[in-house]
Amino acid sequence: MRRRYVWVVSAMGLVGSAMGARGAAPASAGTINGKVTYTGTPPKMKPIDMAKEPSCAKQHATPVTTENVVTGPANALGDVVVYISAGDEGSSTPSEAVRYDQKGCQYVPHIAVMQVSQPLEIYNDDQTSHNIHPLAKVNPEWNKSQPIGAPPIHTTWEKPEFIPVKCNVHPWMHGWFLVLTTSHYAVTGDDGAFSVKGLPPGKYTLTAWQEQFGTHSHDVTIAGTETKTVDFAFKARPY
Repeated sequence: MRRRYVWVVSAMGLVGSAMGARGAAPASAGTINGKVTYTGTPPKMKPIDMAKEPSCAKQHATPVTTENVVTGPANALGDVVVYISAGDEGSSTPSEAVRYDQKGCQYVPHIAVMQVSQPLEIYNDDQTSHNIHPLAKVNPEWNKSQPIGAPPIHTTWEKPEFIPVKCNVHPWMHGWFLVLTTSHYAVTGDDGAFSVKGLPPGKYTLTAWQEQFGTHSHDVTIAGTETKTVDFAFKARPY
């Protein structure tokens, strides 16, 4: 289990409710709660050697490992994005920016969730230069250098897409931009729990995405202000 950072994050038809609903919830709104777990044996995360970048290495009191599978107690899976993938009527684009940090030669958060056209601000908090390279395919791909002390990069994504991110200077740095079309999504913590709130009555498809294990989906019907429970279990492989 890895150390977690707590940051304020405003986070294809890909859509999604963070740990709560964005904006005002309708008068009659339901909630979907649940937990994401795994069966089998998850892969062992590999240690990251930052010796070539001592300014970053000294920021980590404990060894840093890769983050493509985050596990917790009772077979919980963290960093799973749970979102409404069908049935949502959409929502207005938030004006607040999503913040994405390069800190200790890691991306914080590892997975940043945002809506189409929502502002994104990328910061370099390190005493070294970074080269942030989102590998977009639907949106335009770009690659920008961000030296020490440089101002944040301001950008937006105009189409829904799950975009892997890398640093061309530090090859161990990997992260994700998940660009969604609505505000109903959640990102699980180390306990695997999620809560998707503010859902008007209707029929929905709820999808859970994990960067290495893929996706699982469930159909859910919400009536009035009821709360439904939906759990997901991914099959883990030790490689």
